[in-house]
Amino acid sequence: MTFKLREGVFTAETDYGIALLDEERDQYWTLNPSAAIALRTLLHGGSEADAARTLSEEYAVDIATAHRDVHDLVGGLHSAGLGEENTGGPEERAGAQPAPAPRPGRRRAHGRWPHARGRRPGRKSR
Repeated sequence: MTFKLREGVFTAETDYGIALLDEERDQYWTLNPSAAIALRTLLHGGSEADAARTLSEEYAVDIATAHRDVHDLVGGLHSAGLGEENTGGPEERAGAQPAPAPRPGRRRAHGRWPHARGRRPGRKSR
């Protein structure tokens, strides 16, 4: 099984990662660059293990930490109601634009992405 975003959730590339836009709930979430790499891998049909491997190759992080981080990311996306398992393989939705594939090259540091709740546009977080 692979991961996919549920219907009505879209990605938008930012200078600092990816924003996830939930049109039905009028909320958005931001993912930092390391979470964005993991999500791109998942959205292109990769498994959690593939995403962890990509994260480990891109950043100076051991594979066990990368596995834990990807697992936490997927769990957080499921908990927020943004993701679901795709039993039919990679699927493209009408109007959805897939995130670009991971870029080659190794980065020096890996930062943990925040597990923040979604924010509504124009509102300050507490």
